Amino acid sequence: MARTDVTYSSYLDLDRILSAQHPASDAHDEFLFIIVHQASELWLKLCLHELSGARALIVADDLDPAFKMLARVARAQEQLIASWNVLSTMTPHDYSLIRPHLGGSSGFQSAQYRLMEFILGGRNPDHVTMHEATPDVADKLRAELDRPSLYDEVLRLLQRRGFAIPDAVLDRDLAAPHEPVDAITQAWARVYRDPQTYWDLYELAEKLVDLEYHFQRWRFGHLKTVERIIGFKRGTGGTAGVAYLEGVLKLGFFPELLAVRTQL
Repeated sequence: MARTDVTYSSYLDLDRILSAQHPASDAHDEFLFIIVHQASELWLKLCLHELSGARALIVADDLDPAFKMLARVARAQEQLIASWNVLSTMTPHDYSLIRPHLGGSSGFQSAQYRLMEFILGGRNPDHVTMHEATPDVADKLRAELDRPSLYDEVLRLLQRRGFAIPDAVLDRDLAAPHEPVDAITQAWARVYRDPQTYWDLYELAEKLVDLEYHFQRWRFGHLKTVERIIGFKRGTGGTAGVAYLEGVLKLGFFPELLAVRTQL
Protein backbone atom coordinates (compact mmCIF):
# COMPACT_ATOMS: atom_id res chain seq x y z
CA MET A 1 0.00 0.00 0.00
CA ALA A 2 1.39 3.39 -1.05
CA ARG A 3 2.36 5.76 1.74
CA THR A 4 0.59 9.11 1.79
CA ASP A 5 2.81 10.83 4.34
CA VAL A 6 5.87 11.04 2.08
CA THR A 7 6.69 14.40 0.53
CA TYR A 8 9.33 15.42 -2.00
CA SER A 9 11.31 17.03 0.80
CA SER A 10 11.03 14.14 3.26
CA TYR A 11 11.84 11.47 0.67
CA LEU A 12 15.03 13.31 -0.37
CA ASP A 13 15.87 14.39 3.19
CA LEU A 14 16.22 17.93 1.87
CA ASP A 15 16.20 19.52 5.32
CA ARG A 16 19.55 17.90 6.09
CA ILE A 17 21.03 18.26 2.61
CA LEU A 18 20.17 21.96 2.23
CA SER A 19 21.33 22.81 5.73
CA ALA A 20 24.70 21.09 5.30
CA GLN A 21 26.51 24.18 3.97
CA HIS A 22 28.47 25.97 6.68
CA PRO A 23 30.75 28.68 5.25
CA ALA A 24 33.67 29.58 7.51
CA SER A 25 34.06 33.07 6.06
CA ASP A 26 32.01 35.93 4.69
CA ALA A 27 33.39 35.35 1.18
CA HIS A 28 30.57 35.18 -1.37
CA ASP A 29 32.22 32.36 -3.36
CA GLU A 30 32.65 29.99 -0.43
CA PHE A 31 29.06 28.85 -0.95
CA LEU A 32 29.97 27.83 -4.51
CA PHE A 33 33.11 26.06 -3.29
CA ILE A 34 31.19 24.01 -0.71
CA ILE A 35 28.27 23.04 -2.96
CA VAL A 36 30.45 21.96 -5.89
CA HIS A 37 32.44 19.65 -3.64
CA GLN A 38 29.37 18.29 -1.83
CA ALA A 39 27.64 17.55 -5.13
CA SER A 40 30.77 15.84 -6.40
CA GLU A 41 30.79 13.56 -3.36
CA LEU A 42 27.18 12.57 -4.13
CA TRP A 43 28.09 11.70 -7.72
CA LEU A 44 31.07 9.71 -6.43
CA LYS A 45 28.71 7.83 -4.10
CA LEU A 46 26.60 6.86 -7.10
CA CYS A 47 29.69 5.79 -9.05
CA LEU A 48 30.78 3.52 -6.19
CA HIS A 49 27.31 2.00 -5.98
CA GLU A 50 27.26 1.22 -9.69
CA LEU A 51 30.85 -0.03 -9.86
CA SER A 52 30.30 -2.40 -6.94
CA GLY A 53 27.18 -3.77 -8.62
CA ALA A 54 28.93 -4.15 -11.97
CA ARG A 55 31.87 -5.97 -10.40
CA ALA A 56 29.55 -8.50 -8.76
CA LEU A 57 27.83 -9.13 -12.10
CA ILE A 58 31.19 -9.61 -13.85
CA VAL A 59 32.11 -12.20 -11.23
CA ALA A 60 28.82 -13.95 -12.04
CA ASP A 61 29.51 -13.67 -15.81
CA ASP A 62 26.25 -11.73 -16.20
CA LEU A 63 27.51 -8.93 -18.39
CA ASP A 64 24.41 -7.36 -19.93
CA PRO A 65 23.15 -5.63 -16.74
CA ALA A 66 26.74 -4.74 -15.87
CA PHE A 67 26.99 -2.75 -19.11
CA LYS A 68 24.13 -0.51 -18.02
CA MET A 69 25.82 0.15 -14.68
CA LEU A 70 29.18 0.94 -16.28
CA ALA A 71 27.52 3.26 -18.81
CA ARG A 72 25.78 5.04 -15.94
CA VAL A 73 29.13 5.59 -14.21
CA ALA A 74 30.47 7.23 -17.37
CA ARG A 75 27.46 9.56 -17.48
CA ALA A 76 27.95 10.42 -13.79
CA GLN A 77 31.60 11.13 -14.55
CA GLU A 78 30.45 13.69 -17.11
CA GLN A 79 28.65 15.49 -14.28
CA LEU A 80 31.86 15.44 -12.24
CA ILE A 81 33.79 16.84 -15.19
CA ALA A 82 31.21 19.59 -15.71
CA SER A 83 31.58 20.65 -12.07
CA TRP A 84 35.03 22.06 -12.88
CA ASN A 85 33.39 24.46 -15.34
CA VAL A 86 31.32 25.89 -12.50
CA LEU A 87 34.18 26.03 -10.02
CA SER A 88 36.45 27.73 -12.56
CA THR A 89 34.23 30.84 -12.38
CA MET A 90 36.10 31.50 -9.12
CA THR A 91 39.01 33.90 -9.62
CA PRO A 92 42.35 33.81 -7.77
CA HIS A 93 41.18 36.73 -5.63
CA ASP A 94 37.92 34.92 -4.78
CA TYR A 95 39.83 31.83 -3.68
CA SER A 96 42.34 33.84 -1.67
CA LEU A 97 39.50 34.92 0.62
CA ILE A 98 38.55 31.29 1.29
CA ARG A 99 41.88 29.49 1.41
CA PRO A 100 42.93 30.64 4.92
CA HIS A 101 39.76 29.01 6.29
CA LEU A 102 40.42 25.60 4.69
CA GLY A 103 43.29 24.68 6.98
CA GLY A 104 44.84 21.42 5.81
CA SER A 105 41.67 20.16 4.17
CA SER A 106 41.93 19.12 0.54
CA GLY A 107 40.12 17.14 -2.13
CA PHE A 108 43.17 14.88 -1.94
CA GLN A 109 41.55 13.60 1.28
CA SER A 110 38.32 12.46 -0.40
CA ALA A 111 37.86 8.86 0.73
CA GLN A 112 35.25 8.21 -1.96
CA TYR A 113 37.56 9.40 -4.72
CA ARG A 114 40.30 7.14 -3.35
CA LEU A 115 37.90 4.21 -3.11
CA MET A 116 36.86 4.70 -6.73
CA GLU A 117 40.52 4.66 -7.76
CA PHE A 118 41.04 1.47 -5.76
CA ILE A 119 38.01 -0.25 -7.31
CA LEU A 120 39.18 0.61 -10.82
CA GLY A 121 42.66 -0.72 -10.01
CA GLY A 122 44.68 2.42 -9.27
CA ARG A 123 46.04 1.14 -5.97
CA ASN A 124 48.58 2.56 -3.55
CA PRO A 125 48.44 1.38 0.09
CA ASP A 126 50.20 4.59 1.18
CA HIS A 127 47.01 6.50 0.33
CA VAL A 128 45.23 4.84 3.24
CA THR A 129 47.56 6.54 5.73
CA MET A 130 45.85 9.94 5.59
CA HIS A 131 42.57 8.31 6.65
CA GLU A 132 43.88 6.54 9.76
CA ALA A 133 42.28 9.23 11.97
CA THR A 134 38.90 7.88 10.80
CA PRO A 135 39.21 4.13 11.48
CA ASP A 136 36.03 3.04 9.69
CA VAL A 137 37.11 4.86 6.52
CA ALA A 138 40.63 3.42 6.68
CA ASP A 139 39.18 -0.05 7.25
CA LYS A 140 36.93 0.31 4.21
CA LEU A 141 39.85 1.33 2.02
CA ARG A 142 42.01 -1.53 3.30
CA ALA A 143 39.16 -3.98 2.68
CA GLU A 144 39.03 -2.82 -0.93
CA LEU A 145 42.78 -3.38 -1.29
CA ASP A 146 42.26 -6.96 -0.10
CA ARG A 147 39.83 -7.84 -2.88
CA PRO A 148 40.24 -8.00 -6.67
CA SER A 149 39.68 -4.72 -8.48
CA LEU A 150 37.12 -4.36 -11.26
CA TYR A 151 39.86 -5.01 -13.82
CA ASP A 152 41.19 -7.99 -11.84
CA GLU A 153 37.72 -9.54 -12.06
CA VAL A 154 37.59 -8.84 -15.78
CA LEU A 155 40.92 -10.64 -16.23
CA ARG A 156 39.63 -13.58 -14.17
CA LEU A 157 36.60 -13.68 -16.45
CA LEU A 158 38.86 -13.76 -19.52
CA GLN A 159 40.75 -16.72 -18.07
CA ARG A 160 37.49 -18.55 -17.33
CA ARG A 161 36.47 -17.94 -20.94
CA GLY A 162 39.64 -19.71 -22.11
CA PHE A 163 42.03 -16.81 -22.70
CA ALA A 164 45.70 -17.24 -21.73
CA ILE A 165 45.81 -14.92 -18.72
CA PRO A 166 48.88 -15.87 -16.63
CA ASP A 167 48.12 -17.27 -13.17
CA ALA A 168 50.84 -14.99 -11.77
CA VAL A 169 48.72 -11.96 -12.73
CA LEU A 170 45.68 -13.26 -10.88
CA ASP A 171 47.68 -14.40 -7.84
CA ARG A 172 49.62 -11.15 -7.44
CA ASP A 173 49.50 -8.80 -4.44
CA LEU A 174 46.03 -7.26 -4.82
CA ALA A 175 47.07 -4.06 -3.04
CA ALA A 176 49.64 -3.28 -5.72
CA PRO A 177 48.74 -1.48 -8.95
CA HIS A 178 48.30 -3.62 -12.06
CA GLU A 179 51.33 -3.58 -14.34
CA PRO A 180 50.99 -4.15 -18.11
CA VAL A 181 51.45 -7.75 -19.27
CA ASP A 182 51.93 -8.63 -22.94
CA ALA A 183 49.89 -11.84 -22.66
CA ILE A 184 46.88 -9.75 -21.57
CA THR A 185 47.38 -7.40 -24.51
CA GLN A 186 47.37 -10.42 -26.83
CA ALA A 187 44.16 -11.68 -25.23
CA TRP A 188 42.46 -8.36 -25.87
CA ALA A 189 43.86 -8.34 -29.41
CA ARG A 190 42.04 -11.64 -30.00
CA VAL A 191 38.80 -10.04 -28.81
CA TYR A 192 39.24 -6.89 -30.88
CA ARG A 193 40.15 -8.77 -34.05
CA ASP A 194 36.99 -10.87 -33.87
CA PRO A 195 34.31 -8.80 -32.12
CA GLN A 196 31.44 -10.84 -33.56
CA THR A 197 32.67 -13.96 -31.77
CA TYR A 198 33.47 -12.17 -28.52
CA TRP A 199 30.85 -9.41 -28.65
CA ASP A 200 30.14 -9.19 -24.92
CA LEU A 201 33.85 -9.07 -24.06
CA TYR A 202 34.37 -6.50 -26.82
CA GLU A 203 31.61 -4.34 -25.35
CA LEU A 204 33.01 -4.81 -21.85
CA ALA A 205 36.43 -3.64 -23.03
CA GLU A 206 34.93 -0.52 -24.59
CA LYS A 207 32.97 0.24 -21.41
CA LEU A 208 36.24 0.08 -19.44
CA VAL A 209 38.02 2.34 -21.92
CA ASP A 210 35.13 4.79 -21.57
CA LEU A 211 35.56 4.83 -17.77
CA GLU A 212 39.28 5.53 -18.00
CA TYR A 213 38.72 8.19 -20.66
CA HIS A 214 36.27 10.06 -18.44
CA PHE A 215 38.39 9.60 -15.33
CA GLN A 216 41.38 11.15 -17.09
CA ARG A 217 39.21 14.00 -18.37
CA TRP A 218 38.14 14.61 -14.76
CA ARG A 219 41.79 14.65 -13.65
CA PHE A 220 42.70 17.04 -16.47
CA GLY A 221 39.81 19.35 -15.56
CA HIS A 222 41.04 19.33 -11.96
CA LEU A 223 44.56 20.21 -13.07
CA LYS A 224 43.48 23.11 -15.30
CA THR A 225 41.06 24.48 -12.69
CA VAL A 226 43.75 24.44 -10.01
CA GLU A 227 46.22 26.01 -12.43
CA ARG A 228 43.70 28.73 -13.30
CA ILE A 229 42.84 29.58 -9.70
CA ILE A 230 46.07 29.13 -7.68
CA GLY A 231 48.76 28.81 -10.34
CA PHE A 232 51.66 26.71 -9.12
CA LYS A 233 51.24 27.15 -5.37
CA ARG A 234 51.27 24.08 -3.14
CA GLY A 235 47.88 22.50 -2.44
CA THR A 236 46.16 22.95 0.92
CA GLY A 237 46.60 19.24 1.62
CA GLY A 238 50.38 19.50 1.30
CA THR A 239 50.67 18.18 -2.26
CA ALA A 240 52.73 19.93 -4.93
CA GLY A 241 49.53 21.23 -6.52
CA VAL A 242 49.68 21.33 -10.32
CA ALA A 243 52.92 19.31 -10.41
CA TYR A 244 51.25 16.51 -8.43
CA LEU A 245 48.17 16.55 -10.67
CA GLU A 246 50.37 16.38 -13.79
CA GLY A 247 51.99 13.24 -12.39
CA VAL A 248 48.63 11.63 -11.62
CA LEU A 249 47.57 12.08 -15.25
CA LYS A 250 50.17 9.47 -16.21
CA LEU A 251 48.52 6.82 -14.04
CA GLY A 252 45.98 4.69 -15.91
CA PHE A 253 43.91 1.66 -14.94
CA PHE A 254 43.70 -0.65 -17.94
CA PRO A 255 47.06 -0.41 -19.76
CA GLU A 256 46.51 -3.39 -22.08
CA LEU A 257 43.29 -1.89 -23.43
CA LEU A 258 45.31 1.08 -24.66
CA ALA A 259 48.31 -0.99 -25.79
CA VAL A 260 46.12 -3.25 -27.92
CA ARG A 261 45.16 -0.32 -30.14
CA THR A 262 48.73 -0.08 -31.39
CA GLN A 263 48.59 -3.71 -32.58
CA LEU A 264 45.35 -3.55 -34.52
